[in-house]
Amino acid sequence: MAWRARAATAAVGAAAITVTGLAPALAATNVESLDEGLTKVSIININDFHGRIDGSIGLNFACNVVRQQNAAGEGNYLLLSAGDNIGATPFVSSSQQDNPTIDYLNALGLQASAVGNHEFDRGFTDLTDRVIPRADFAHLGANVYERGTTTPALDEYELFAVNGLSVAVIGAVTEQTASMVSPAGIQMIDFGNPVDAVNRVAAQLSDDDDSNGEADIIIAQYHEGAGGSDSLENQVAAGGVFASIVNDTSDEVDAIFTGHTHLSYVWDGPTDSGTRPILQSGSYGDPVGVVELGFDPETGEVTQYTSSNVAIPAEPDDAWSAPCADNARYQAAVAIAEEATAEAEVLGREVIGEVTADITTAHEGESRDNRLRESTLGNLTANAWLWGMQQPGRPGADIGIMNPGGLRAELFYEAGGVEADGEVTYAEAASVHPFANTMQVIDITGAQFKELLEQQWQPEGSSRAFLKLGLSDNVRYTYDPDRAAGERVTGIWFDGAPMDPATTFTIASGSFLISGGDNFTVLQEGTNSRDSGLIDTDVFMNYMGQHSPVSPNFEKNGVAVHSALPLEATAGESVTFTVSGMDLTSLGSPDNTSFTIMVGDVEVGTADITTERIDGVPTRDGISDVTFTLPADLPGGETVLTLVADPSGTVVKVPLVVTALETPKPPVTPGPVVETDIPADDVTGPVGALAGLTLLLAAAAVLVARRRQAFTS
Repeated sequence: MAWRARAATAAVGAAAITVTGLAPALAATNVESLDEGLTKVSIININDFHGRIDGSIGLNFACNVVRQQNAAGEGNYLLLSAGDNIGATPFVSSSQQDNPTIDYLNALGLQASAVGNHEFDRGFTDLTDRVIPRADFAHLGANVYERGTTTPALDEYELFAVNGLSVAVIGAVTEQTASMVSPAGIQMIDFGNPVDAVNRVAAQLSDDDDSNGEADIIIAQYHEGAGGSDSLENQVAAGGVFASIVNDTSDEVDAIFTGHTHLSYVWDGPTDSGTRPILQSGSYGDPVGVVELGFDPETGEVTQYTSSNVAIPAEPDDAWSAPCADNARYQAAVAIAEEATAEAEVLGREVIGEVTADITTAHEGESRDNRLRESTLGNLTANAWLWGMQQPGRPGADIGIMNPGGLRAELFYEAGGVEADGEVTYAEAASVHPFANTMQVIDITGAQFKELLEQQWQPEGSSRAFLKLGLSDNVRYTYDPDRAAGERVTGIWFDGAPMDPATTFTIASGSFLISGGDNFTVLQEGTNSRDSGLIDTDVFMNYMGQHSPVSPNFEKNGVAVHSALPLEATAGESVTFTVSGMDLTSLGSPDNTSFTIMVGDVEVGTADITTERIDGVPTRDGISDVTFTLPADLPGGETVLTLVADPSGTVVKVPLVVTALETPKPPVTPGPVVETDIPADDVTGPVGALAGLTLLLAAAAVLVARRRQAFTS
């Protein structure tokens, strides 16, 4: 590898350090305000900013940062990030390779950032050759190693002088990064355990050896976080990497900042003899995390701290904004955002298609992007990928798939700018798919496709327990969420027929997913991978243009059937089983009310659907206890039970094995009785033989007469 990480250099001199050779704090207490005798160090922190530089979001974020900087006082704070500053950004930034976002954060004075998984979206070489040289802030990745070694591939830490103290910042990224970005771009690096890496560097920074860097205060920036924001106790009890961050991070670390899961929490994490702050600050720059550490110069320890997430007011007034108006950092950041907006505006105004209604990700209350749930936007995108690869000159495909994390914005019917209602602009479409993945196809078998659906249930310890794939309209499947891992998918239907496990299918998607991203590793076992040379954003926009106006499709492709399959029943008997998860949660999705039940082509009844939330992995909406009676004259054998939900049109197909009713045998009608005078025991002599012959002739005559009668009647 040509590029080598520079050695972490101390930004502090010996004269600037008032306390050296002392171990960082091992016991601290959360207080309302720090004691006067303590040396205060403020940490202002963001995570998962994702290039939100334009409009009121960018203005208010910049002002909130400036307000916290002013409150801390120049020289008394660090402005840091837990990663994902770039990547998955709105059109104003993504259309210019996120250069405006880097410049914007430079202007605000960002000093160091952990690398997030999205910093690797365009590959490691892009990070090292373009992003890092452009940034005025350090990019830290203590658990990023040269492939096959333990040699750091990035800076592990950075030292800063803050209020006379040496403050170290260590960065680490989620170990799952390799499954979240295109493998082709990270072939030269590995991602290790983040906690082990932070602890290794923290030990180095507190070993009293000035030659390898020493710090009075150590800050850990993890681009990894809790899976929920309910309580620290519950999240630790859930296990996984976040529990390790809380329980196993060295006590040499004084404060822990996290990211990646886009949640807000402020917790007191236990240490051997006290607590320390553990924070995550939502996403997109609101809120901003603020921690004040109180360092005791007598003991050389952090003994007190305050911690909070400072949100932007719902309606910032002039008094709130006043401190920012004349601030040089604020003015510089705003100027960069305005220039980037103007640059993107001309291209972004172009109308590329129309929608008849909102087409969105899955929503949970007021929040978008519930990646555990199926969505109208995810399925629409999968259809677009399939269509794009089926065009002349393209490699061809059978099925389109889409990972939910790649859907970064919605398609709203209501106009968001100068366009008319229903019109979709270049900027809006590009914001849905900002990653610039190349479109690829790969061949897998039906058995591997089943494994692909099984891998929606993510590995233990993942940030999300389930990731719902968007699927093209020609695929439907059933599953039982209560079955064991690897056995949950109970039936797959392709073009209306059961999918053959031995048949090969060509799958279309972006390079991220085709390469096995988001832990869909079975795709790495595929064959005959081909790159179309097209960018996903272009394919999506072309699809919108060719199919406008586009309407949301509220049919679900995956529904839970809570029964062993195939169903088995006898003709004339009642059949009962439960189905759940028929309702989408994308905006505008209807609540289904009933099923029409079909056996083969014959309608046999209906079943009510109750609007109800069912907990589990994944959560589901809509449940029905299906009960019907099979026709008594139904022939035995294999058939298909079909449920059609109203009003969405969701189709659920279930294999059914029927045992036919036994047909009673008709009674036997006795033939004519012929009486003779021949003794019954005289069967051997001439008379007996003649009598036997006579009987046979008489019986034959009767039989002929009956057949003639049947023929003429």
